[in-house]
Amino acid sequence: MKTLGVIGGSGLYEMSALRDVERVRVQTPFGDPSDEFVCGTLGETRLVFLPRHGRGHRFLPTEVNFRANIYGMKKLGVERLVGIGAVGSLKKEIAPGHLVVPDQLIDRTSRRPSTFFGRGIVAHVAFADPFCPALAAAVAAAARRVGASLHEGGVYVCMEGPQFSTRAESQMYRSWGGSVIGMTNLQEAKLAREAEMCFATLALVTDYDCWNADAGDVAIDDVLRILSANVEAAQRLLSALAEDLDSKRLCACGRALENAIITDPARIPEETRRDLGLLIGKYLARRSS
Repeated sequence: MKTLGVIGGSGLYEMSALRDVERVRVQTPFGDPSDEFVCGTLGETRLVFLPRHGRGHRFLPTEVNFRANIYGMKKLGVERLVGIGAVGSLKKEIAPGHLVVPDQLIDRTSRRPSTFFGRGIVAHVAFADPFCPALAAAVAAAARRVGASLHEGGVYVCMEGPQFSTRAESQMYRSWGGSVIGMTNLQEAKLAREAEMCFATLALVTDYDCWNADAGDVAIDDVLRILSANVEAAQRLLSALAEDLDSKRLCACGRALENAIITDPARIPEETRRDLGLLIGKYLARRSS
């Protein structure tokens, strides 16, 4: 059975078509994930959901345990992962209520672990194209299928938060070519690549950040109202995506670590080797044989 992972808000798994629903608590070497994973089936696809900020939205973006979340998805057999979240628009044509499937990232975070490696092992994965092109194309196709107002491609600027941008920052990001700005997807993309999962972002536009004087400043009440409407569109999109996914992956995401580990296997500490066995075990076995 195809398995699709989704990280986003709790409303995403309140889908009437989702069957055989169960909550699963997963232990990881990196601590506790944000919450229990919600597992179920949608047609012929197994869905694994995780509320990024925990049920009740308890964690700041900086406090989210991204490593535990991605490791937990890997442990549950997820090979394709979609990160869904609210963003501000940095372009006039990307209006509140629209959906964006970006193809590039700019990292403006500074206080978050973004790799599984370290503690005696070094790996450098390619990240020139941070999103899986095959999965991103499938997400975009599903968005068009359900009639969403879609922008395919674009640059996601990931900021630290939790405060929104200053006007000077917002204008700077626009000058860099940014399309949308959010606070979460950068770490998910990096860690998913290291975990050899396909990853794509579905960005739900809720506001114009603060660069657009005609639209006014960001107001959280407006953000939540538009986000609620976007969640309904995201639910329909996920149903279409689950139906259309290919049974096999044909991209290179599943081989991201193949030539990335440069540490001599004999020098990897046993604890690190054990903790990362889920990710690197097959490669260490090859190099030692």
